[in-house]
Amino acid sequence: MSAFPVHPDGVDADWLNDSLEGTEWLAEGPVESVSWEAIGTGQVGDSVRFHLTHTGGAQSTLAAKFPAADHASRSTAALLQLYTKEVRFYADIAPQLAMRVPEALVAEVGEDGSEFILLFEDLGPARGGNQIAGCTIEDARAAIRQAAAIHAPSWHNGAMLTADWLQRSEAIDAQVRTLYPQAQTVFAERYADMLEPEYMVLCDALAAHPQLFSHAENARPQCIVHGDFRLDNFLFDVKGGAEPIAVLDWQTVTAGKAMTDIGYFLGCGIGDDLRRAHEDELLALYLEEMAARGVALTREDIWTDYRLGALHGVTTAVFSAAFVERTPRGDANFLSMARGACALALAHDSLTALKETA
Repeated sequence: MSAFPVHPDGVDADWLNDSLEGTEWLAEGPVESVSWEAIGTGQVGDSVRFHLTHTGGAQSTLAAKFPAADHASRSTAALLQLYTKEVRFYADIAPQLAMRVPEALVAEVGEDGSEFILLFEDLGPARGGNQIAGCTIEDARAAIRQAAAIHAPSWHNGAMLTADWLQRSEAIDAQVRTLYPQAQTVFAERYADMLEPEYMVLCDALAAHPQLFSHAENARPQCIVHGDFRLDNFLFDVKGGAEPIAVLDWQTVTAGKAMTDIGYFLGCGIGDDLRRAHEDELLALYLEEMAARGVALTREDIWTDYRLGALHGVTTAVFSAAFVERTPRGDANFLSMARGACALALAHDSLTALKETA
């Protein structure tokens, strides 16, 4: 048994009053009752909104995140230490960066990494990003600005990047290398009649190059990397339009290469049509935002890493499809991710870039 609730039903008025004692969140008085509803579309964690009734009748809301109810998703999260990473990110790293995230009021994780709770401020009303529906160029620009707000404050920040919990483990990388061909087999069988043949050829070829999961290739990080920087993990028009965007779901946070996020976002994040129309503009915007925050980069500096970043979208779609709960939306989501990422990877011959790094 954990010392904290690991399901929304475990959160009651007494626990909230104890956890929030002395904070502004009880300014309306002690909590007398609480109810909840599911929100979001995550498959590795379950998110909810709590409706609180305070003494005297005032009402407020909070958001929270818990372990996935699905056993396969929860097991994958424990294997990759996804819950531990997200909790530690909110506790240790988020205050040092410049992007907008919800304020974490409670952040607890169990010793084995399989149970956790995150209790947040509620950023609603807001417009959730939708991987399948896509986004506007204005949304894409807002996301690119947030990427720079993550990367620049952490750029070559040794104290931040060397945190023990943030490091990619060689043992975990080795497990992923072992599991990835199995994941590709599942992915190929499941989506053979849905994914374009040239994209599946790329997926098959990528499975034969395990250096993408090499510990050595990630031993010289540049900055903090979100790792799953795509539309489903953003809120737009936060708090009724008071703020443009917030970035959620930090389970895949790591120390790595900045272009892992940018190649991922422009590939699997926004889709091929928007990427082809605005790729140069969005890359230029990223460089401008980084320069404004004190990190001077050229397109030449980022180009090889950008090509490799596209492959992160392919591998994430393949691995996730095989090892998290299968749902109709999940199938559509992973196909969307794979299509966009494969299109970008083929456009810039990312597989050759990967082979050249071997």
